[in-house]
Amino acid sequence: MLLRRIYQFLIIYCTGIALLFLLKYGLQLSDYVIPSPSELWQTGCTEFVRYCKDVADTLSVAVIGQIISVIFAFIVGIVGRKATWVGSIVKVAAYNVQAYPIVALAPIIFILLGDGFLARLLIAAMICYFPILLSVIGVMSEPVVDIEHFYRCTGRLRWQLEVKIRAFENLNKLTTVIAGSATLAMAGTIVAEFIAANAGIGYSIRIALYQSDLARILSALFVIGITLSVYQGLLEWAGALIKKGWET
Repeated sequence: MLLRRIYQFLIIYCTGIALLFLLKYGLQLSDYVIPSPSELWQTGCTEFVRYCKDVADTLSVAVIGQIISVIFAFIVGIVGRKATWVGSIVKVAAYNVQAYPIVALAPIIFILLGDGFLARLLIAAMICYFPILLSVIGVMSEPVVDIEHFYRCTGRLRWQLEVKIRAFENLNKLTTVIAGSATLAMAGTIVAEFIAANAGIGYSIRIALYQSDLARILSALFVIGITLSVYQGLLEWAGALIKKGWET
C-alpha cells in the first residue's frame, strides 16, 4: 500500500511536470515564467532539506487536527446514531457548524487566535471534520440487523457492543475516509499557513509566490506529495492491521 501510494504520486507529478515543460518549450516561454529542468533540479536539491522541515511542521499540525476531528466525529456519530431528539439536535448542530465556508471563517480565527499553532490546528480540524462526520454518522446509524438481533434477543446488546459491531462491519469504509481526510487536513493546514502564518510549508509557498519563483513552488509540491503519500499509506496499513486484529 505504501509503495503504491508513492509511485502513484510520482506518476502524477512527473506527468504534470512533463506537461509544464511541453507548454514551456511549445510556446517558447522564458525561464522567468516556467523554470528550466536544470533550474528546477538545482532548486529542488538546494531547498529539499528546508522544505522537509517545513512539511514536517505542517504535517504535525495536520495530524493533530485530524485526530481531533476523528474523535469529535465519533462522539457526534455515537450520540446521534439514535433517532431521538437528542440525536437530532446533535446532528443538526454538527451540520450547522459546516454551513459557513472555512476560508471565510479563517480571517476571524486568525484575528481571535493570532497566526500561531492554535489557528492552524483549528482550521485543519474543521476542514477534515465534516467528511469524517458524514461517514461515521452513516455507519453508526445503519444497524447490522442479523448480528444485533442475536445480541438483542439474548439481552446482551449494550451501546458499546452496538458501536463495535457497526464499526467492525464497516471498517473498510471508515479506514478509507480517515485516510482520505489526511489530504483535507494537510490542505487545510497549508491554506491556513498561506493566508496568515509564520511557519510551515504554506508560509514558504506564499513567500515563493510573492517572489514569482515557480521552481520553489514545484519543489515544495513534490515534498508535500511524497510526505502525504507516505502518511496515507501508513494509515491504510494501520487500518489493515486493526481489521486483522479484530478478525482474530
